[in-house]
Amino acid sequence: MLRNYKKGLIFIFILFFIGCSDKDAVKEYDKPAIYWYKSIIKSISENDLDKADSYYISLRSEHLRSPIVSTATIILAKAHIEDKGYLMADYYLDEYLKKYASSKTIELAKFLKIKAAFLGVKDINRDQKLMIDTLKNVDRFTKEYPNSIYRPMVDTLKVRLYMAQYLLNENIARLYSRIGKEKAAKIYRDKNRKSVLNITDIKAPKESFLDKIFN
Repeated sequence: MLRNYKKGLIFIFILFFIGCSDKDAVKEYDKPAIYWYKSIIKSISENDLDKADSYYISLRSEHLRSPIVSTATIILAKAHIEDKGYLMADYYLDEYLKKYASSKTIELAKFLKIKAAFLGVKDINRDQKLMIDTLKNVDRFTKEYPNSIYRPMVDTLKVRLYMAQYLLNENIARLYSRIGKEKAAKIYRDKNRKSVLNITDIKAPKESFLDKIFN
């Protein structure tokens, strides 16, 4: 629910941006779909994703049924992932899956959603729900696409997430033990006993387990 609320705010922000910030883009209207598409690509190449977003709104508003909208949607999703705008990327990917994905492209879109969610985990203490939800989506993906070309990467990030969860549980258990709450500590240690990993599988990381996978 909270994530959907944030996506709604993103869309409102884009509209607000068009109305207040990018006056040159707003003055343009009634253009062919290819014009808006080329403007999106040009803005992305200039690393101006705000302007690219505003051109996308114009494209979608004026040419909703054009197949170019589908292509622009997935391109913007990828561009926002590269720019570390993972929530925006997720917004575009949801749009793509709901309205434009075909049987040939839905696998890619679902993989990109997992990638964006995974890279969006910045703090394992605050983003526990996102990690859990991402692991659920990973399991769904591997069941639905067992022979996917993205399977090795998905499996790798799954292990990284399990490692992060294991260490998080251990850290929480130690904290509870230090303040004398052994029952609470046991709950988190029991979670690790049920894990597919154990502590001997995990070396203390020089960098986050969530870094460097897609580079």
